[in-house]
Amino acid sequence: MDRRKAVINRTTKETDIHLELTIDGNGNSQIETGIGFFNHMLDSFCRHGFFDMKLSVKGDLYVDSHHTIEDTGIVLGQAIKSALGDKKGITRYGSCILPMDETLVLCAIDLSGRPYLVFDEEFTVDKVGYMDTEMVKEFFYALTYSSGMNLHIKKLNGSNNHHIIEATFKAFAKALDIACRFDGRVQGVLSTKGSID
Repeated sequence: MDRRKAVINRTTKETDIHLELTIDGNGNSQIETGIGFFNHMLDSFCRHGFFDMKLSVKGDLYVDSHHTIEDTGIVLGQAIKSALGDKKGITRYGSCILPMDETLVLCAIDLSGRPYLVFDEEFTVDKVGYMDTEMVKEFFYALTYSSGMNLHIKKLNGSNNHHIIEATFKAFAKALDIACRFDGRVQGVLSTKGSID
């Protein structure tokens, strides 16, 4: 079976983004967003979800990190949607409860075509490294709506902001990996409607 891939380019007055995504990858990544901690989170997403990704982002970081992170979410969501195509044969649903030291994060996904985000996390610092913590939600919001997925993220336990964010990206990766997998029992798409749009 062909590997599911997508290439997305998006240029605005605020960001210039080139992204190549392979769903059926090995966890390899080449990522440069200009924000070190965000690079680290996206690398963790690739490694733990076994996605291959090449990503180059040139954003207006002299303003702040908002446009760079939000627009990356938009483009990654577009890439996921494009690479999955008609979604025939996939599991559709995926979930993970991921521990990281004192932190425990739940992530559940439905690749339903209907975007919705439930984000239940709070942070006690404004930044981790050079990444604004409020941008974690904005990233997943943008990704959710551009990909058309139903995404629930909930912190069950945790106090270290670095751990909470990293566990979130890893849990998302694991849940998405499961949702994207093929299941031989699925005939067409896993929906009573006959399509997942």
